[in-house]
Amino acid sequence: MKNTLIIGIVLILLGAAVLAYRQFSYKTEETVLNLGPLKATAERTKTVPIPPIIGWALIGSGALVLVVNARSKT
Repeated sequence: MKNTLIIGIVLILLGAAVLAYRQFSYKTEETVLNLGPLKATAERTKTVPIPPIIGWALIGSGALVLVVNARSKT
């Protein structure tokens, strides 16, 4: 019973985090020029948007887990 309560709370917190941030960024290093021993690289930052529906789905599934947990105790 306690595990499902923790899972529900974690899902709700993850959903809230997704709604708050909406995107995440990461950096990659790409080779721009390669002439023999001379090599030039560039660091690029890429941003990936996260759809809000994922956050709402996480919150909804967390709430559903909490409701099922509460009903199973009775």
